[in-house]
Amino acid sequence: MNGSVPERLTRRGALGAGLSLFGAGCLGTGGGAGNGNGDEARSLSTHPVGADLAAQPRLGPDPGSATATIVAFEDPSCPRCATFERNTVPKIRSELVDPGEATFVARTIPVVYPWGEPAIYALEATFARDADAFWTLAAHYFDRQDAFGPDNVLDRTEAFLDAETDVDAAGVVADAEKEAHADAVETDLDASRAADVSGTPTVFLFRDGEYRTRATGSVSFEFVTGALEL
Repeated sequence: MNGSVPERLTRRGALGAGLSLFGAGCLGTGGGAGNGNGDEARSLSTHPVGADLAAQPRLGPDPGSATATIVAFEDPSCPRCATFERNTVPKIRSELVDPGEATFVARTIPVVYPWGEPAIYALEATFARDADAFWTLAAHYFDRQDAFGPDNVLDRTEAFLDAETDVDAAGVVADAEKEAHADAVETDLDASRAADVSGTPTVFLFRDGEYRTRATGSVSFEFVTGALEL
C-alpha cells in the first residue's frame, strides 16, 4: 500500500474540514451496526445519505423504487473497501441488484491514503462522461490499490481509461487536476458529515424507503440481506 494515513488535509477549506472527521479512516469494526444520528426515525427521502441521491452513481433501479436501497460510502484507497468490493458487492449485484430487488448507490469520500483524493476527482470526472466507465475505473482502483500513490495515480488513471474505455482520458485527468467536479465531491462529503460517517466502507440500508441500519468495516452479504430481510 502506497502513501500513509493522511496528516495532510491538503485540499482547501471545506474538504480539509471533512477529512478531519475521518482521521482513523478505513475503520474495521466487524460490520457492527449503529446510528447515533437519529437514523432509525428517518426515511430515504429525509436521511442525510439520501441527499442528491438520483445524481449519484448507481446500479439497478432508481433509488427508492426497488424494495431495498443500499448506499455505500467508500474510498478507492481503503483496503477494507477493497475487501467489501471483492467479497460482498458482487453478491449484491448478482443476487439483489440484477433481479431488481435493490439499488446500490456509491458515494465516494477521501479518508484514507493521499492518492484517494485525486482518484475521487477522476472518478467524478469519469462519471460525468460515462456511468459505465465510472464503475470500470472504480473496480480498477480497488483491484490494484498497491499500484497507486499520489505521484502516479492520475498518470495510471489516464493510461487505464485510454486502454479500457471510450472516455476522453486526457480530459478526465485535466478535470481531476483542476478539481472541476469539486461540487460533486463536496456533496458526498456533506452527506457523510451529516450522517456521522466515521470510516469506510460505511453502508446504509433502507427497505421500502425506511431506514433499517448501517454498518462500517467488514460488511458481509449476509449482514445486508439479514438487515433488509431479503
